[in-house]
Amino acid sequence: MRWENLSGDGSAAESPALFGTDVVTRQFDTPEFRGITFHEVRARSIVNRVPGASRMPFEWTVNPYRGCSHACVYCFARGTHRYLDLDTGAGFDSQIVVKVNAPDLLRRELGAPRWQGEHIAMGTNVDCYQRAEGRYRLMPGIITALRDYANPFSILTKGTLILRDLDLLRSAAAVTDVGISVSVGFTDEELWRTVEPGTPAPDRRLDVVRTLSGQGIPCGVLMAPVIPFLGDSPAQLRTTVRAIAAAGATSVTPLALHLRPGAREWYMSWLARHHPHLVRHYEALYENSAYAPKWYQRRITRQVHELAAEYGIGPSAPGRHRRVEVHPDREPEPEPPECTQLTLL
Repeated sequence: MRWENLSGDGSAAESPALFGTDVVTRQFDTPEFRGITFHEVRARSIVNRVPGASRMPFEWTVNPYRGCSHACVYCFARGTHRYLDLDTGAGFDSQIVVKVNAPDLLRRELGAPRWQGEHIAMGTNVDCYQRAEGRYRLMPGIITALRDYANPFSILTKGTLILRDLDLLRSAAAVTDVGISVSVGFTDEELWRTVEPGTPAPDRRLDVVRTLSGQGIPCGVLMAPVIPFLGDSPAQLRTTVRAIAAAGATSVTPLALHLRPGAREWYMSWLARHHPHLVRHYEALYENSAYAPKWYQRRITRQVHELAAEYGIGPSAPGRHRRVEVHPDREPEPEPPECTQLTLL
């Protein structure tokens, strides 16, 4: 890795650096981390503005990690590793940058006079509850800072580790808007094992939805990605939506696979090995864009929404709130607002 692009001494002649120069590289000889290298860095900033041209429905993000051991072959964030002079394929899966000062830095940035308390999205680039979080435990400090400043936030994850922070999420939801979504694009186990090899199984992710809902924390499902020719048949869509509904999800929002540079090359290489007969179909479908054609996106959205209505759930909607039930055996938070709500994103 060439850290020159990422760090510096802060001199005016340099462009703003991402990280400080005190980088520590570690490897752990334990089964869950074998083959993974962690680069522990001290970030210079942690609240990031989303580029104006982005299609994302939020403006600010916090990403405590770069790279992701979930190893999803389609991950759109693979291209970000190129900026670090790291490989966007296997390197993205095994070279993980850990911003060890993320909680303290976030607390400082939230307290800055210029910060206006805007919504912060997490898990939108790489998963903040990937395996590394089990060792580094950055999210408890991050959630605590957001709670202490009553700053609204949302989390998207494929990780079951989010349940570790259940009490923190409940206490944050008592003072601000919190949105939780779990990503489950399909329930086909064979497809899961090859396309998302480092993630918990879809059934385990749906157990997260079930647990959060059972604890009074509404949880939506981002049904993403819907994978053309492999996970998009009417029968597959029905099976997935039915399972999402049975888990108690408050909403389901489908998103068709998109293949940005970095992800596209890795995914197409995987496709050529596992499903070579589909390569030409993908080349035609994604010929003109990183996104599937509008007609395909509309078809998937319509089918999923019709199934969701059939099973008693609907798409997420901005501004939609649900109360969080307060359990009588829990100590109340100091000076809670009159109406405790969670925002579903």
